[in-house]
Order: sequence, then structure tokens, then C-alpha cells
Amino acid sequence: MRKLPPLGSLRAFEAAARRLSFREAAAELGVTPTAISHQVRILEEICGRPLFRRRPRPLALTDAGERLFPVIRNGFDTFASVVTAVSAKSGRTTLRVTSPNASWGRHPKTFTTGDLVQFLHGSSIGG
Repeated sequence: MRKLPPLGSLRAFEAAARRLSFREAAAELGVTPTAISHQVRILEEICGRPLFRRRPRPLALTDAGERLFPVIRNGFDTFASVVTAVSAKSGRTTLRVTSPNASWGRHPKTFTTGDLVQFLHGSSIGG
């Protein structure tokens, strides 16, 4: 079983590293800057080294933070794209048409995009 850091710590680190600001990361994630700092500290404890140079201002990534940031960012980008892809209705779009055509009656007919393509190419629609 793989041992992963807490998701909250990864999210806090990624937002803070991307913005180079705990305050802006906190605003993005809807938490306080102190919460971001706490989550980053948890990740730093897991890694065994600091991920940010906090002083002097402005906030900057350490060498370890520079190595970790692109991996976390790319991982979140990959998760986001895959979730978007699988949450789509497998590429099917429906079109609801109401027509006075007597063969359909008064009930709307649902067509898939495949039905529409068949109709436009002159084939009969299966229904």
C-alpha cells in the first residue's frame, strides 16, 4: 500500500507554490493563511526538510520545493483532466425535438448525435 501525504497538505503546498503567497493560496482555497502554513508544515515534516524560504520576504521555494512543485502541479492537472473526461456522458449528446408530425404524436422525441448524423446523411433514424 502506498503512503501518500494528506491531500490537504498537497493542495495547500501547490497553491502556495504556484502563487508564492500563503495569503493568496488561502483566498483561493477558502481557508486562512495560518491553515495554509499549518498544512505546508505537515508536508515539510513528512519530507524532512523545508519547502519554502519564509524569510526574508518574498516567499520562495527551496530546492526541495522546486523539485516537488512541478510533480504536484502536473498530478493535479492530470486528475482534473481525467475527471472532466470521465464525467462527460461518454461523448453522447441528446437533442429533444417536438414536432407536430403525426407519426411522433404529441410526445417529444429524443435523438442522439448519431441519430442526427444518420438523418443528415439520408438514412432513417432508428429511434
